Amino acid sequence: MMAGAIVVTQPVFMGGAIIAANKIADISEQMAANSLDAQRQTTLFNIDKAYWQVVSLRHKEQLAESFLTLVRKLDDDVRKMVNEGVATRSDQLKVSVKVNEAEMALAKVTDGLVLSRMLLCQLCGLPVSEQILLADEETDQIAVTQQTAQPDVEQASQNRPELRMLQNTVDLAHQTTNLLKAGNLPQVLLTGGYAVSNPNVFNSFERKFAGFWNVGVLVRVPIWNWGDVRYKVRAAKGAATIASLNLDEAREMIELQVNQKSFMVNEANKKLALAQASIAHAEENLRTANIGFKEGVISSTTVMEAQTAWMQAQSQKIDAEIDVKLSQVELQKALGTLE
Repeated sequence: MMAGAIVVTQPVFMGGAIIAANKIADISEQMAANSLDAQRQTTLFNIDKAYWQVVSLRHKEQLAESFLTLVRKLDDDVRKMVNEGVATRSDQLKVSVKVNEAEMALAKVTDGLVLSRMLLCQLCGLPVSEQILLADEETDQIAVTQQTAQPDVEQASQNRPELRMLQNTVDLAHQTTNLLKAGNLPQVLLTGGYAVSNPNVFNSFERKFAGFWNVGVLVRVPIWNWGDVRYKVRAAKGAATIASLNLDEAREMIELQVNQKSFMVNEANKKLALAQASIAHAEENLRTANIGFKEGVISSTTVMEAQTAWMQAQSQKIDAEIDVKLSQVELQKALGTLE
């Protein structure tokens, strides 16, 4: 005896399980896209930090070279004064020590610059030995656009991919709950098919294939499952509540972060203004010290102090400019607008 059948089943009502499953698939796609966006913003943030680190070290290298030129000039002048008998050997040794310190500082900055370039190349996907030239490292001053930061929490809530991912988690938990609830609801399906047998059902003595079509409605009603679905639904609702609490906490933390980064931008602008004012005083101090040294009324120690103060003021100005740039980048990341 041989028999065969083809049956087609079309769900009509599955308790909302199919709708929930489709929504879960859509939410999963959104979560993947948001995760990709979060990784992209993190990568851009790290690249910006490495970029401005290279710019900072390059300007400090130029500053160290200028400072070394200053102390070498002073060392040469003091040597001449020692030869003329108007300066002591102790004065010459003090200046020589300062020259050595300046050379060591220059070597440290140069080594740090090389490593920073390698890190930037690695983040950009370039060979670490690639010799790159950045747009801001050869300028006389770092281009700084000062702006008063206003904390826009609403913008951050809309743009931050982390919040969108947490919202996806909440939605996913709700749809998982709906999917589990469908296990306690009736299910209605349309069925249809064709069955064939040999000998056939119409004449069991005739050894020929014959069959028939069938159409029907299948209804499945769950009666008792020992509370299995109820416990799973309860656990899913608990997961959804936890996800909602995590989302609320993340919103609060991002609000705090946006306000902190806005404060940092305004604080960096103030520090830059103070550093620029210090530059003017340090340059005037160095100028008067050099004049006094040439006239013989100021010692070499005073000149070295003026040179050191000038270098510290220049270094603080570079740090302040970089802090402004980095604070702006951090604020953009906090707002979710980093591109």
